[in-house]
Amino acid sequence: MEQVIVIGAGPCGLSAALELKKNGINPLILEKGCIVNSIYGFPTYMRFFSTPELLEIGEVPFLVSGEKPTRQDALNYYREVACRQGLRIQSGVKVEGVKKEEKGFVLETVNRKGEKESFFSEKVVLATGYYDNPNWLGVPGEKLEKVSHYYKEAHPYQGMKVAVIGGKNSAVEAAMELERAGAQVSWIYRGETYSPSIKSWVLPLFESVINKEKIAAYWRTQVKAIEENQIILEQDGKEFAIENNYVLALTGYHPNHELLQSIGVEINNETGEPIYNQETMETSVPGLFVAGVIAAGNNANVIFIENGRFHGSLIAEAIKNPS
Repeated sequence: MEQVIVIGAGPCGLSAALELKKNGINPLILEKGCIVNSIYGFPTYMRFFSTPELLEIGEVPFLVSGEKPTRQDALNYYREVACRQGLRIQSGVKVEGVKKEEKGFVLETVNRKGEKESFFSEKVVLATGYYDNPNWLGVPGEKLEKVSHYYKEAHPYQGMKVAVIGGKNSAVEAAMELERAGAQVSWIYRGETYSPSIKSWVLPLFESVINKEKIAAYWRTQVKAIEENQIILEQDGKEFAIENNYVLALTGYHPNHELLQSIGVEINNETGEPIYNQETMETSVPGLFVAGVIAAGNNANVIFIENGRFHGSLIAEAIKNPS
């Protein structure tokens, strides 16, 4: 039996594991994808808003050549930290169920080959993030192959009619990259003004592109349906169609609380937050802890790497010195 199993090898899961190791506990980390799988899924040329020191874990310096780290910088950093610190990580192992028993937890898993295996642990830290759970539009045609809730890079869309849905940084930056790569971009946003969350150095550039009509902007607009060659929009009560080859619905993501609820963790109906002790990160199920954005509930924007990385020290202290 393991003393502690951490579910999720994102920055917050790795941070928790490092803190546990500092306290004499060598946890096993189970990750359904690759290490920092969410960051791996970010746009290829993405640059973080945060400075590198705010992304550091385990007191290991994060050194980059520029002021803000890139996606590739982060992949290199977290991979090296995990390797040099000797973290025990099993990648490609998806946790399908967790059951509380008298002496701990039973974790039912399946690996990339489809093989099932059970793991046993006294304590469990759930650090599963949110990037795997996009906010769906809930419209007909959303599951067509031409629709994606993720954006990697602009090159494949050259000469294509692409609709970008969403008003925050990811959508805005994707729209500009697509336009520069030669795509015909339609930007669809339900708001009346630019989102205040757009990065200060990005907004003037985007405003300029919109004002020059290099990107077709549809304000106060909702998507009603997606079809093979067009999308149906509604603006100020009027429906109309525009030609379309691809849709990038960059409308954000949310934590998946199904696993928590299946274990018996209480969830706040108003906020969607799991009930947990903020001093220890232990949930209403004894021995089960949360780390990172899984603790945020419906508002995934209140916990990032910058503050979620500190959850590990609270968890490690609680496990080492139980009250």
